[in-house]
Amino acid sequence: MPEALRSLLGFDYGSKKIGVAVGQTLTASASPLLILRNKKQQPDWHSIDRLLQEWQPDALVVGEPLEMQGAATHATAGARKFARQLQSRYGKPVFLADERLTSRAARLDNPHRKTADIDDLAAKLILETWLSEYKNNTN
Repeated sequence: MPEALRSLLGFDYGSKKIGVAVGQTLTASASPLLILRNKKQQPDWHSIDRLLQEWQPDALVVGEPLEMQGAATHATAGARKFARQLQSRYGKPVFLADERLTSRAARLDNPHRKTADIDDLAAKLILETWLSEYKNNTN
């Protein structure tokens, strides 16, 4: 893994909406940013463009939906396609992170939020999972 990574954007990709979080490698922490609504079954690229301009991340992390046993789900192909699109559009490193149980954890940690509005929190957990693995691999 490249040592120059400092700031990252994390994405919880879904066919209707995408949760976004920002994080950094120094403290291996992340914060939820926002939830983007897809337009005509496509990511809101204009909003994603603005996020990348504003935050200037060194890399991007996309949650990879997997079954508990590690097999691909019906949503895995869409997340992988989104990751490839990000890499192609922005030329930044894009990493996939196991997102098993992140939505459930986000709901449990934030019972006051509507279940439909936790995608940014799930993106935070996805990014923190990746940051934790990154930190363990660089130490």
